[in-house]
Amino acid sequence: MLFIITKGKGTHTIDYKDYSYKEGTVFSLRKGVTHKFTKSSNTSGELLIFTEDFIIKHIGKLDGLKSMQLFNELLESPKIQLSKVTYLEVKTILKQLNTENQFEKDIYSSSIKRSLLHVLVSKIFREKINQKNSNTNSKYLNQFLTFQNLIEQQWIENKKALNYAKQMSITPKTLNNIVKTTIKKSAKSLIDDIVTTQIKHLLINTELSVTEIAYQSGFDDPTNFFKYFKKNTSLSPNQFRKSHK
Repeated sequence: MLFIITKGKGTHTIDYKDYSYKEGTVFSLRKGVTHKFTKSSNTSGELLIFTEDFIIKHIGKLDGLKSMQLFNELLESPKIQLSKVTYLEVKTILKQLNTENQFEKDIYSSSIKRSLLHVLVSKIFREKINQKNSNTNSKYLNQFLTFQNLIEQQWIENKKALNYAKQMSITPKTLNNIVKTTIKKSAKSLIDDIVTTQIKHLLINTELSVTEIAYQSGFDDPTNFFKYFKKNTSLSPNQFRKSHK
C-alpha cells in the first residue's frame, strides 16, 4: 500500500513506531504490517492498495525486486518525504489514476493503470535513492528476502539461525554475512526482530492471556517468554499491552 499525504500534518503509527507527516509524505506498507491512523480533521491523502504479485508481474522481476524494497520496513524506512518537483509529478499521476477509475472499464483500462502505477512506484523509489535515504546493500537481496520469508512462516517453531541456514543450504556464517551486508544486523537479531513484532501483534490484536500467547508463540515456559520479550523491548508483555490500549 502507498499512503500519500496531500494535505495537513500529523502522526501515523507503523508497527508501534510513530512517524510525523506533512504534505508530500509517502508511507509504503506491506501486507501484515500493523498501522494506525490518528484522527486529524485537516488531513487528507490518497491510498493505493495492490498485491506484491502485481508489482513483480507487471513491472518485471528485477525492477520489481528493487521496488519491493520500498514496501519492506526491515530494509527501508516506510516514510519518504518527496521533493516539491517529485510531489507535483506524483500528484499528476494520482489525478490520472483517479480519472481512469471514473471511466467505464475497457480493454485499455487495466494496462493504463498498470503503467501509471509502474511510473509512480519508480519515481518514489528513485526519489529515495536520490535523497540517499536507502541504506540497503542489494547484493544479497534475493537471499535476504528468502530468509525473511522463512522466518515469517516459521517463527513459532523455529528461532535458530542454524536451522534456517540448513534450509537455505548455506553455512550459518554465510547467512550472517548476508544479513549483515544487507541491513547491518546479525541473523539472530533479524529473527528476534520478526518474532518480537509477531508477539506484539498477538498482544495488541487478540484477547489471549500472556500465558496463552507464550505457548502460541512456541515457548515451552511462560517465564522464558517473559524474559525474551523484555530483553527485546525493555517492557514486560503486560506493560506493552497496556501502553497500546
